[in-house]
Amino acid sequence: MRRKWQIIIGIILIAFFILIAFAAPMLAPNDPNATNLAMKNAEPSAEYPLGCDQMGRCELSRLLYGARYSLGLSIPVLIVLAVIALFAGSFSCYIGGMIDEIVRVLCDILMAFPLLVIAMALVTSFENPTVCIIVAISISMTAWFLRMVRSYAKTECSKEYIEAARISGASSIRIVVMHLIPNVLPQFIVYFTTGIASVIISISGFAFLGVGLVKGTSEWGAMLNEARNSLYSNPNLIIYPGICLLVCCAGFNLLGEGLRDSIGKEDDISGT
Repeated sequence: MRRKWQIIIGIILIAFFILIAFAAPMLAPNDPNATNLAMKNAEPSAEYPLGCDQMGRCELSRLLYGARYSLGLSIPVLIVLAVIALFAGSFSCYIGGMIDEIVRVLCDILMAFPLLVIAMALVTSFENPTVCIIVAISISMTAWFLRMVRSYAKTECSKEYIEAARISGASSIRIVVMHLIPNVLPQFIVYFTTGIASVIISISGFAFLGVGLVKGTSEWGAMLNEARNSLYSNPNLIIYPGICLLVCCAGFNLLGEGLRDSIGKEDDISGT
């Protein structure tokens, strides 16, 4: 894996944005929400390194705090969902029968509704818009994670080591936890990393459409929405958050692609 440039670059980019998200209060030169109409669309300066937006707010400070929303709403939620999906999907596939059929039908039903539709339907159900986004992501991504885990687990359940564990008298829980999940996990990690990039784009898409986040929030998608009217007068307001979104998602996608290639080569070697 150390020889894969995609993995190295991906890890560096991910670590960079995670560091920014944690250190945003220390790195930000100004309050990201402080408005000063006298500095509207101000040029870059020592006090405002990337200039100011249409409300006189520090652009650099808002970009730094934007990483907290994009990563803070995606990574923790997806980690919890991944743990649940790994166990539930592997266990239902191993047990089979009615339980597995219920999980399959539930996944098909949830996957029929796009993430944006789910979020729009939940807007009026929660007073806190952030909770709306978290619930929408949980519903949509759980279905996709379960679907992927079941597909990987079905392949593993047909292999001889599962049958050997069953013959040896191991319990179903032990077989799932000690044998099935460890062999499903490598392929699932690839899907998980690229899934984070998809969720980050979805969160920014919600903010761009005004769904899920309070107006004026320093999030990259919301900043793109606010900068639409300044496309010709101050295009940097669109370029900066767009680059942040592009580079951050590229980091997770590069890591996922590199892991997929590495895992594929290991499978080829083990098969030979």
